[in-house]
Amino acid sequence: MTAIRHHIPEPMLAAYATGTLPHAFSVVVAAHISLSEESRAVVEAHETVGGLVLEDACAAEVPVAMKTSVMAMLDDPIPETPSFHGSSPYPAPVMALLKGAEPRWKTLGMGVRQDILASDKHGSVRLLYIPPGQAVPDHGHNGLEMTLVLQGSFSDETGTFGVGDVEMADETLEHTPVAAPGSPCICLAATDARLRFNAFMPRLLQPIFRI
Repeated sequence: MTAIRHHIPEPMLAAYATGTLPHAFSVVVAAHISLSEESRAVVEAHETVGGLVLEDACAAEVPVAMKTSVMAMLDDPIPETPSFHGSSPYPAPVMALLKGAEPRWKTLGMGVRQDILASDKHGSVRLLYIPPGQAVPDHGHNGLEMTLVLQGSFSDETGTFGVGDVEMADETLEHTPVAAPGSPCICLAATDARLRFNAFMPRLLQPIFRI
C-alpha cells in the first residue's frame, strides 16, 4: 500500500473520539483509522484525554467500583483488527454495514455504480465504483462530503487520492473526479447534503439516485 498523504483533519478525529459525529461521517473515520496508524494514534490520544477529564469530573460523585469499570473501558485501545476482509478492499467498519456480503451495486450510468450503506436525516454513506479512466460528473456541494479511497485512485482539481486517502469537500469546491487507469476506483463517501451537479442529466436523475 502506498503512503497515505491525505488524512482527516484533527478536529473531526476529535469529534469522532467523543462520539459527536453523525453516523455517516463516523463510518468514514472508522474505516480511515483502520488503514492509517497516524490518524488512529490521534483518535487514541483524544480518547485518553477524554477519559482523564471524565475521571476528574466523576471523582467525587461516582462509586469507586463503577468508576473503575468505566475507566477500564476508556483505557482499552482501539482493537487492532484486520483492515481487510480476506482479499476484499473493504475495511471492517464497511464489512459490518455490508453484513459480510458483497455490495449491492446499482448503476448510475457510464459504468459508475453505488451502494447506499446507510442514510438518515443527518446524511448518507455509500460505496462508489468508478471504472478506470471514467469521470464523475462535474459537481459542487451543498454541505460536507468525505471520500475515502478503498481501491485504485482518483484525481481532481485538488490532487491525487490513493488507498487510505480522504478528500474533504465543502461548498467551496467544484470538481470532476476521474478514476486513474488500471484498477477500478472504489470509494466510501459520506455526505450531509445533496451534491450540486452542473449538467442537466445528472440533476434530472439525482432524486432517483439519492446522491
